[in-house]
Amino acid sequence: MNRARRMIIALLLPLAFAGMGRAQKPDVKGSKDHPLLTRMPNFYIYAYSEHEFDEAEVYVEGKSVSVEGRKYDIQYVLNDGIPEPSRLQVMRNYENALKQLGGVFVYRTSDHFHCKLERQGKRIWILLNAYHPENYYLTFVEEQGMRQDVQAKPAEWMTDINATGHAAVYGIYFDVDKAVVKPESGPALQEIAALLQKNPKLNIHLVGHTDATGLFDRNLKLSEARAGAVVNALVTQHGIAAARLKASGVGPLSPVASNRTEEGRARNRRVELVEQ
Repeated sequence: MNRARRMIIALLLPLAFAGMGRAQKPDVKGSKDHPLLTRMPNFYIYAYSEHEFDEAEVYVEGKSVSVEGRKYDIQYVLNDGIPEPSRLQVMRNYENALKQLGGVFVYRTSDHFHCKLERQGKRIWILLNAYHPENYYLTFVEEQGMRQDVQAKPAEWMTDINATGHAAVYGIYFDVDKAVVKPESGPALQEIAALLQKNPKLNIHLVGHTDATGLFDRNLKLSEARAGAVVNALVTQHGIAAARLKASGVGPLSPVASNRTEEGRARNRRVELVEQ
């Protein structure tokens, strides 16, 4: 190999390795950007999860509330050899994009934000964590009630009422901080109506329960309002006599699980049938 050729190779090798360092790394298998937003340039998806039904904690008006629905968690990491963007650069890029879509920011710090977006009849929550801007996280929750795959039947509820005087009902859904029964609550309401129709001498208290998230007084009022909404639905939609039903709410005062975990809070949010 002549001297001129050796010199050319010596000059090109460092450039080749430098280019390899800047190559775009592949996204983790099965991952994708959320349809609402692209990623920052020169980032790849390092970790990804998608669940049909899960929850996230968001801050609204100074208090933490739980939002539920289809959830996406995406972790983006900067490719090697690329200058790191600032926290502000990451924050501003996503803020500006969401403002164009009509997003409302309910919480913001120098490196986090929580945004609410109403789009095509759906409420979507977007959470950004840019504390480490070279390794930032996006969470999306498309708010919706869970599809209840497992339903208790009137016979099982009646067994519980005979044994303990009460039965827990899951599958009745409300929007966050609201007391309007959602349409996907229909199957559970139908089962309660069936229980009452099969047991004409049974009169019940419908007792609303919340988790411990948020202000106590608000949760107390909210639980009673939700129980009242269930009573109204049973009377107006299923023909149950109003005299057989009474609505009460105890907020977070009677948990069946720890409020320290997402699973526990989900179990605590329920309606109970209590024999009068």
